[in-house]
Amino acid sequence: MNQAKELALKAARFLDKKGATDIEILEVTHLTSITDYFVICNGRNIQSVRTLAEDLEDKLAEEGIQPRRKEGARESKWIVLDYAHVIVHVFHPDERRFYNIERLWQDGTNQVEFIPLGEE
Repeated sequence: MNQAKELALKAARFLDKKGATDIEILEVTHLTSITDYFVICNGRNIQSVRTLAEDLEDKLAEEGIQPRRKEGARESKWIVLDYAHVIVHVFHPDERRFYNIERLWQDGTNQVEFIPLGEE
């Protein structure tokens, strides 16, 4: 398994343990040159979105993995953590429904299997 995919799965598992919902991982290497994977999830509310993003950033920092960029933390309705080969999107449910970024990036072949805790 490549390092980018491992990082995407690690982020998804961590977010799942912290209570994120509707987690999806998309491989987008064939669709864009900006990254290899998107990890997309929901928090329950604005505070949850902020906490999920901060906790993931802290967890990965412990392993020496720092985001290149972080956007949306002030409003906390859609926070993006850019780890180069993996971009993590943490959404408030209303924002995710509105932007529906999966519609733009999902091509029917690129969803990475991820089974949330409790559904294994």
